[in-house]
Amino acid sequence: MSPSFTPWSALAGGVLIGLSSSLLLSLNGNIAGVSGIVRRLIWNPRDGAAWRLTFVLGLIAGAACCYAIARATGNTAWLPRARPHFPPSLLVLAGLATGFGTALANGCTSGHGVCGIARLSRRSIVATLTFVSTAMVATWVVSHVIGVP
Repeated sequence: MSPSFTPWSALAGGVLIGLSSSLLLSLNGNIAGVSGIVRRLIWNPRDGAAWRLTFVLGLIAGAACCYAIARATGNTAWLPRARPHFPPSLLVLAGLATGFGTALANGCTSGHGVCGIARLSRRSIVATLTFVSTAMVATWVVSHVIGVP
């Protein structure tokens, strides 16, 4: 087992994502699709800007709190680490491909993978299978064809 494998923090994160997605749907009637929330916040700020901004700021504040607690306690083993030898150009390309993919699929992994599959949406199941298989192929190509560690 890898020293970076942290099942308890992964389980806690999954529970919190599921709980927050369920609460947003039941209390606000909205799907927790991050790309759609951000896109509408930027391009149509008059339509539900308050809850969208609160949602995005909550994501940022939650991550900041996790980092602060981990550093204050000295328990930083579970924090994500940057890959120091990963080329910035590939990061930019990956970001652009992800943005294009979310626009093409009309949603992202949070909207389709968490909320859509939970609603048994066939469209979301197909989109999520496409996301995951594409990510697996891209990871293999970057690691084994291009040779980035």
